[in-house]
Amino acid sequence: MTPSTDDAHVELPRRRSVLAGGAVAALAVAGVPSSAHAADLPLLGTYDVVVIGSGAAGMTAALTAAKQGLSCVVVEKAPTFGGSAARSGAGIWIPNNPVILAAGVPDTPAKAATYLAAVVGADVPADRQQSFLAHGPAMISFVMANSPLRFRWMEGYSDYYPELPGGLPNGRSIEPDQLDGNILGAELAHLNPPYLAVPAGMVVFSADYKWLDLAAVNVKGAAVATQCLARGTQAALLGQKPLTMGQSLAAGLRAGLQSAQVPVWLNTPLTDLYLEAGAVTGAVVTRDGTAGLVRARRGVVVGSGGFEHNAAMRAQYQRQPIGTDWTVGAKENTGDGIQAGQRAGASLALMDDAWWGPAIPLPADPYFCLAERTLPGGLLINQAGSRFVNEAAPYSDVVHTMYDRNPAAPDIPAWLIVDQNYRNRYLFRDILPTFAFPDDWYSSGAAYKAWTWDALASSIGVPGAALRSTVSRFNSLAANGKDTDFGRGDSAYDHYYTDPAILPNSCLAPLWLPPYYALRIVPGDLGTKGGMRTDARARVLRADGSVIPGLYAAGNASAAVMGHSYAGAGSTIGPAMTFGYVAALDLAGAL
Repeated sequence: MTPSTDDAHVELPRRRSVLAGGAVAALAVAGVPSSAHAADLPLLGTYDVVVIGSGAAGMTAALTAAKQGLSCVVVEKAPTFGGSAARSGAGIWIPNNPVILAAGVPDTPAKAATYLAAVVGADVPADRQQSFLAHGPAMISFVMANSPLRFRWMEGYSDYYPELPGGLPNGRSIEPDQLDGNILGAELAHLNPPYLAVPAGMVVFSADYKWLDLAAVNVKGAAVATQCLARGTQAALLGQKPLTMGQSLAAGLRAGLQSAQVPVWLNTPLTDLYLEAGAVTGAVVTRDGTAGLVRARRGVVVGSGGFEHNAAMRAQYQRQPIGTDWTVGAKENTGDGIQAGQRAGASLALMDDAWWGPAIPLPADPYFCLAERTLPGGLLINQAGSRFVNEAAPYSDVVHTMYDRNPAAPDIPAWLIVDQNYRNRYLFRDILPTFAFPDDWYSSGAAYKAWTWDALASSIGVPGAALRSTVSRFNSLAANGKDTDFGRGDSAYDHYYTDPAILPNSCLAPLWLPPYYALRIVPGDLGTKGGMRTDARARVLRADGSVIPGLYAAGNASAAVMGHSYAGAGSTIGPAMTFGYVAALDLAGAL
């Protein structure tokens, strides 16, 4: 099925007049070639499908197109492939996928549809939710059949709202299995590095980290650490270059493209989309320093990521304070594909939102704070010295609360407060228990340390009496094992990153042993989640709901199927890959 042109007769006059008028002038001023001028650029190639971006969405789309018999090229702005997916833990949330069903997870299509509808609500059309649920499992099967990727169930990583109808407390998320990077040959050198490197000599999966955090105080934690080291030792003896998490996902998809002989052009940024008679039929890119045109016989799939590193777009669309320094998304994600789609007539949605999470603004890079705010013996306070949220809630919810409350009761920055007992027990980022935080954490203002609550409060500018009262109240709740103020521990999700040795509530432990620590918490993110509005076939839509022929979007260049929420670990990558797959099938007429 080729892209629909049923609506072309309605839109052609308006589109032509725009291209002939003010838009052309505006693009010329911005240095972007108009479609008329783009036709005069050097032709860099003609393919059935042109894919913009080599992240999870783009590479899945390209692999699918190739296996459908279509010629395809991937153009990538960065000098590396993999985008934000390569930097990530690579959790993938796909209900009813073959990996979890083989593991005996009691999922059903009805459960998944009920749960997703409850999480997303009315923000996303039902047919788009259903498309994700219907095609996700087939996408996983396709990827396993056409690449070296294999996947593991992240057992116990609960859906983020398991108490909702259809939610699963034991989780639906999967992650890539270990992969030997040698399969890529010289291309391995072009893999985007991880956001946080795995400890040297170890092979670590995302699901291992919850136990590594506890390795000093938990028998299973110590056993998992030993297992990670044993994997690393075995890989070294075999001469392998072991990859896990996002590194495995990106390398496995790239290996699939190599086998399918799909070219990936690095250092080739998108300048604009190319339109003829109202349809997208190519892309203007810059290759080897020269602008050129890549024609697409069937269409273009934009998988170029979000706009988290575009300060102007963040200021325009998102709440303050915001910037580009708190995100862990790939640095090349500056909204190029979204802006090009908008110039082509695309409607945008969810631009105010992101895949939020509390982050510590460390000197080199922000640290996306998962386990650390959930482990017992820590709490979050605002500038008034008071708790304001369930610290163990899904990370996006914590930041939504920070923004919602900030105008009336300043919560940005917030502070993660822990004591020495906490530091003696748990890994913090990659800092071993009992080990001191680096000096530059303190000199940068990311961390503070003091021997009394009043001194700590003074150093971070909150009222001492309020902090003492908050800690006293929290300690009494911890002793009783019930957080009657914010419900920490009420959901199965809250207990994933916690310490099972702490009773009666593994989420809650008192703070009592000085010195005390405060770590600055800001609204971080994994990337933005707003972008081009698409339909159930991943086709990009105009404001009136009509389709822009030949234009598709997936991943963070499109408005998220999760709406303003987050169903479970991998709610970014799972839909990104699925709609990349859907787009390619539609281009091939296989839907």
